[in-house]
Amino acid sequence: MLKKLLSVFILGVLMCGGARAELKVDIVAGAAQPISIAVQKFEVGDGVRSKDAAMMREVVEADLKRTGLFHIVNHDAFPEYVKMHGMPNFKSWAAIKAQVLVQAKVVQLDGGQYQLDFFVWDVDGREQIEAQSLVATKKSARRLAHIMADAIYERLTGEIGYFDTQIVFIAETGPVHNRTKRLAIMDQDGYGMRYLSDKDTFVMSPHFSPNMQSIVFLSYYNDDPMVWSLDLDTGEQRRLGMFGGMNFAPRFSPDGTRVAISLVKNGITHLYEYNIESKELRQLTFGNSINTSPSYSPDGKKMAFNSDRSGRQQIHVLDLETGEVERLTYGSGRYATPAWSPDGQFIAFTKMADDTFYVGIMDPRGRNEKILAGGWFMEAPSWAPGSRRVVYYETERHIDGIERISHIRSVDITGQNIYDIELPDGVNGLEPTWSPKLL
Repeated sequence: MLKKLLSVFILGVLMCGGARAELKVDIVAGAAQPISIAVQKFEVGDGVRSKDAAMMREVVEADLKRTGLFHIVNHDAFPEYVKMHGMPNFKSWAAIKAQVLVQAKVVQLDGGQYQLDFFVWDVDGREQIEAQSLVATKKSARRLAHIMADAIYERLTGEIGYFDTQIVFIAETGPVHNRTKRLAIMDQDGYGMRYLSDKDTFVMSPHFSPNMQSIVFLSYYNDDPMVWSLDLDTGEQRRLGMFGGMNFAPRFSPDGTRVAISLVKNGITHLYEYNIESKELRQLTFGNSINTSPSYSPDGKKMAFNSDRSGRQQIHVLDLETGEVERLTYGSGRYATPAWSPDGQFIAFTKMADDTFYVGIMDPRGRNEKILAGGWFMEAPSWAPGSRRVVYYETERHIDGIERISHIRSVDITGQNIYDIELPDGVNGLEPTWSPKLL
């Protein structure tokens, strides 16, 4: 697995003080007053490349800053440099309005691995609130920084971090009228993008397995639209099954034992569930309507999907035990591509109304709808671990003589702090799916 290949190990928590409520980020309000964090220059031991330590500090700061929940204190304002195991002068740090101080040191072990130790201090409370030691190969130094940022984020918000994650998506290249679509994967900050499929096969709709061992996706291999799986260890691709019709929009169940698909038979599209072990296929929806875009609830007992059974494309929820279907959306416009949040509190969706596309969220009963972003064309919302952010793609309006450009964007559930995930030049990003945490 990816997490095995990266060889990251947490040695354990060294020491940690009591929680202080006043340091918690007000995540419900979207952190109108972000917490100010000072991240010191990392100490380095013998054999550690200074550029690696500098890079790790930059990654930690960038991860925290992108959330919109934290303010990174300017390095030039630092009143002192506190060595590891030394006691900060809290009065001096408070004078520059730093609320949190972070120290770190990187040393090289006998086996050539890097060990990263870090301390987190509550300046106002004058106590250490987090301390950890992490070990990884030199090649995984960047990932060590993401794990460190996760630990700081989790300590200060009480939420699950999402920095040590990846995003799989469709990378689109070439002229606007002759685009090549390939499976690609990258870190959540856009670093290290690499292709997972060749340029000769049209692919769509990638989705991670819960254990990160494989990806399911739609492939037009030999012009035959079918769902395939890709083993992330070996690169091996396999057809999911022979279902006797075009099948697409695959999604893993939370336990990874089943895959929901949309399957076209006799001109009608219905939802089916494929059991990976028994290779049995079970039909889930019936009638003459179009049913697609399945998304399991976190407990695996329900499935959100979009259907035109009411005359217009709307989101419904299927109870997988009873077979009962409940309509969720009644607002103006058409609703599609539902995505259940990992904590079960929200369903993200795409909405089309008044010649505009929107990405929004609602509760699992279809109430409290909130629009997060709007534009000419946007689709495919997917959740970060912890259910704090949604990733989606947005395509700019095509004007004659100008290339059509698609961006992968991330937005907070408050609708604030939208940012692009940077891709290599000439690469458009479509249909992103956020991975579970790698550890």
